[in-house]
Amino acid sequence: MAEISAAMVKELREKTGAGIMDCKRALADSDGDLDKATDLLRKKGLADAAKKSGRTATEGTVASYIHAGGKIGVMVEVNCETDFVAMNPDFQAFARDIAMHVAAANPLFLRREEVEASVLEKEREIYWAQARESGKPEGVFPRIVEGRVEKFFTENCLLEQKFIKEPDKSVQEVLTGMVARIKENITIRRFVRFQLGEGLARKANNFAEEVAAQAGLQQV
Repeated sequence: MAEISAAMVKELREKTGAGIMDCKRALADSDGDLDKATDLLRKKGLADAAKKSGRTATEGTVASYIHAGGKIGVMVEVNCETDFVAMNPDFQAFARDIAMHVAAANPLFLRREEVEASVLEKEREIYWAQARESGKPEGVFPRIVEGRVEKFFTENCLLEQKFIKEPDKSVQEVLTGMVARIKENITIRRFVRFQLGEGLARKANNFAEEVAAQAGLQQV
């Protein structure tokens, strides 16, 4: 069995954020192989995170992020179990990173379960029409449509989007890693994103139509 040095433990701890004893055990179980030990900790962390996901998280923080000279603003509520963790610098930084991600990626929903049935129905109609136009056999249409629906989820649901600071991971995977490190349940509860001028043109057009309609009625 390979000798486990303090330097090896330190390197693994910096790489994974796991505790000292967890790092020692992982290195011992993997005979000193850093990559294997990392995989072991990741698997254990994911398992621990899954156990914590059912616990109540009522503490936390509301983080904000302002971008593009004040033209985009985001507020996000991230919850944890205790006020001690709510004040943890890593937790606070995570919440700010999520707010920054929302500003950049502009998700429309938090999770796929929140997507209204009417929205999915409309998307499926569009994808079905596109499949017909593609000239491919009709038998593959369902697979094409469902594949595009999955892409819709990954592009528009916050938890399924690729995290802007770690594009090889989804926001959910980064969240799960935080749960494993912090040792508490952490949830992203809600977010709101403002973009300067968003929707004003449509409202102006609606107002103009109303004025024109009223003017027409007055002329009758």
